[in-house]
Amino acid sequence: MNAEPPAARSAAAGRPLAMVSNHRNPGTPLRPEMFEGHPANRSAAERRTSSLAARRTVKKEWQAAWLINAIRCMDLTTLAGDDTAARVARLCAKARQPLAPHVVEGLGIEALRLTTGAVCVYPTMVTHAVKALAGAGVPVASVATGFPAGLMPLRLRLEEIRYAVDQGADEIDIVITREHVLTGGWTALYDEVRAMREACGTAHLKAILATGDLQTLRNAYCASMVAMQAGADFIKTSTGKEGANATLPVSLIMVRALRDYLDETGYRVGFKPAGGMRTAKDALNWQFLMKEELGRDWLEPRLFRLGASSMLADIERQLEHFVTGRYAASSRHAIA
Repeated sequence: MNAEPPAARSAAAGRPLAMVSNHRNPGTPLRPEMFEGHPANRSAAERRTSSLAARRTVKKEWQAAWLINAIRCMDLTTLAGDDTAARVARLCAKARQPLAPHVVEGLGIEALRLTTGAVCVYPTMVTHAVKALAGAGVPVASVATGFPAGLMPLRLRLEEIRYAVDQGADEIDIVITREHVLTGGWTALYDEVRAMREACGTAHLKAILATGDLQTLRNAYCASMVAMQAGADFIKTSTGKEGANATLPVSLIMVRALRDYLDETGYRVGFKPAGGMRTAKDALNWQFLMKEELGRDWLEPRLFRLGASSMLADIERQLEHFVTGRYAASSRHAIA
């Protein structure tokens, strides 16, 4: 089953994406001229994203292929106060085998060895996830830096990063200090994220901007650009705990910041929408956005993740229907 659209080209002067650096984003010195005064028109962003579902439709095997790709790019997550080793182990089992064997066989994707893109947990749960995922090739991500509010002294936030990395985390999802964005404290924000990047060592850093707290799309663009200049490997919309989480308009602004950063530096940075996405249709729409704005290369787990564990259940239902012609009851699907 072929889900791949035609090969894309980057916006960087028509350069083929294969010619753009695959190395981690090293960051740049703080360059306010890249973001200060940048326009962000909310009504235009809303018009652009509202047209995605209307103009882009996929059916049957094509829809199944896009949904399979969504699973590949999903960060299966548990961030609850009552998390236990057993719950994490169950989540990891789901990450190893996100679809039932008869659905995998019906889709003809046995050779794909489908897994989710990562498993994301709290720092104290990292060792349990590492143990449960041994040999699976699924990265373990950990939130850190006082998630979700981030209102802790920087020293303690950096220690939490180091702790998670020492426990075996491959990726660290950090939260920024929203006050720096709301007050235009770009140097303070840059220094904070840069210090977090250094504390991560070889682990990849995903910078959560909590866009629902940032008030304007222009702030979301500026925060995105500062995080990338400080060396973020991914920028992420939300913690999932804000009143407003991932939306297509704010995602559009962030992915255009990715494109602008690529044009300026030649480095590709990943994107992760998180929170508020629950349906297979959501999975399709965010992939359509990435394809249209950034090209085929951003439909791979190394550059795109979906932070929406509850969405997996609806994707399973749709794929089961494609294979069998029937919608299975939710009780038939393993709990994630």
